[in-house]
Amino acid sequence: MNPSDTFAVSEEVVARRLGEEIVLLDLSSGVYFGLDAVGARVWELLSEKPRSLAQLAEHVEAEFSAPRATIEEDLRDLARVLRERDLIIIRPA
Repeated sequence: MNPSDTFAVSEEVVARRLGEEIVLLDLSSGVYFGLDAVGARVWELLSEKPRSLAQLAEHVEAEFSAPRATIEEDLRDLARVLRERDLIIIRPA
């Protein structure tokens, strides 16, 4: 996974905010997936338009208090999990 790869929300996913969290429903499998406050913000950013990990890291760093290296590692982990569950699409740079 390259920091300049672009990530987009899958068309097979419906999202609903519940407080600070977001619940995702994969329409093709019927499986639900929950995102915490930071994950919810990432989902909102991706829902606006496709973005790279670097762009997502910039937004998260500006909005949440965490070291950049931690943010980037957490975003890679989140992107990997979302991709494995077919909730996002990765477009190589």
